[in-house]
Parts: sequence; C-alpha cells; structure tokens
Amino acid sequence: MPIKLDCEILKKEKIIEGIYKFTLKAEPIAKTAKAGNFIEIQVSTTGEPFLRRPISIYSIDDDKIEIIFQVKGKGTEILSEKKVGDVINVLGPLGYGTFSVDNYKKVAIIGGGIGTYPLYELAKQLKGKADVTMYMGFRNKDLVTLEKEFEDVCNKVVITTDDGSYKQKGFALDVLKEDCKKEKPDIIFACGPLPMLKAVQAFVLEENIPCEISLEERMGCGIGACLGCAVKVISGKEPRYGHVCKEGPVFKATDVEI
Repeated sequence: MPIKLDCEILKKEKIIEGIYKFTLKAEPIAKTAKAGNFIEIQVSTTGEPFLRRPISIYSIDDDKIEIIFQVKGKGTEILSEKKVGDVINVLGPLGYGTFSVDNYKKVAIIGGGIGTYPLYELAKQLKGKADVTMYMGFRNKDLVTLEKEFEDVCNKVVITTDDGSYKQKGFALDVLKEDCKKEKPDIIFACGPLPMLKAVQAFVLEENIPCEISLEERMGCGIGACLGCAVKVISGKEPRYGHVCKEGPVFKATDVEI
C-alpha cells in the first residue's frame, strides 16, 4: 500500500541543464518499491500547483530512493529549486504494474530520452542474472545522460543519436531490430516517448517477442481517482479502459493499445 511520507533531500545533482537527480530518505517506500514504480510529490504547500507531480523511481537503495526529473513546467521548476536538507511530502510507491524480473537469460532494454531513467533499477536488478543489452536513444550529444551508470549494470550499452553527434546515428530501435535478426532476446523492456513505444509494440507483436512497456501519462492523483490517465486495455474478453497509475505504468505489449 502506498504511504504519505515526509522525505528529506539528502543529495541534489544537476545532471545536465534542466535535468536533476534527488536522493531522498524514504525507508518505508524503499522497502516495498519495485522496478517500475513511481511516486507523487507535493511540490508546493502554499498554493499552486495543487496537484502532486508523478516522478518515476530511478534507483532503490536500502532506506533511500533516487529520482531523476526534467523541468517541464511550474511544478517541476519549483521542485528543481529545492535544496539539500529540504523536506518534501511523497506518496508512494505507486503503480501496480511493475517490471517482471524473472529467470531470463538474454534481455534487451530500450529507452528514449528521459524514458531511460525508469529502466535503471530494472537493469540493476538483472545484473548478474541475465545478459542485458541496453539501447539508449537521444536527440543529440548534449542530451546523452547516464551512459556510465548503465554500463556499470549492463553487459552492453548501445547509444544512438538522431543527428549522429554521438555514437551511432539513427534510432535505438533500428539497432535493436538488427540485433534481433541475429538472436532474439527472451524479453524486451521499453520506456520512452509515445511514438517510440508504438514502434516497439508493433515490432514485438510482429516478431512475437515478449515485451513489457512502461507508459508515461499525465497523472493528477496517482491512485485512479481523477481518471486522467485512461488507456485502452485489450486483454481479456472485451476491450476496456484502465488507468496507467493503477494497472500500470508497466503493461505487457499484448495487453494495451497505445
């Protein structure tokens, strides 16, 4: 069950312009969180914005969790101005659907842009248990982040940039497709912008490769009350609408229409 918790900011790091990593003291959340979970943060206690901001959990470590977020609006801008020692109210861990860390031998993980961050804890948990290749796609060299961190927990890291300014030019999915011609992985995990996820879904369904997709939707409450993150679920006898915050954010690629 998610809990509300006042969490102290133990460490703050500016990764690149507009992207920050916080380390939070959050033992009760860290003890139950899984790869794929997220939290909702109350960024202001004095006025707008009233709604909490959903942030994926980047890493879990004993009594601490780490989050990485990009400044996109007023809420995340306020959050970015917090300092070490400040206390923020957090609701979590949230999300029923999480990544399945199972007995896989060969795993492919693909992330696009800031969508790579929710995949780190997954890769960390798979370290030493499976042969993991991480495919990371960015628009350009200036946006490439966490290369070393993923190299430390994966067997291989492939980086692509849309403009060719760093490593391979093109899209990460194109490289994954070529690698799958040589040997298909037991499963593919994916998180990133919607066009990328749609392309990943189309590919895995055509090639019959098991896949889990983490969706990034706007979430007002994180508990299914506001109904703002509806998604069409196609598992079961009849298609229906579920909610990313409750049934996800991780879904089997065969079970959701994106």
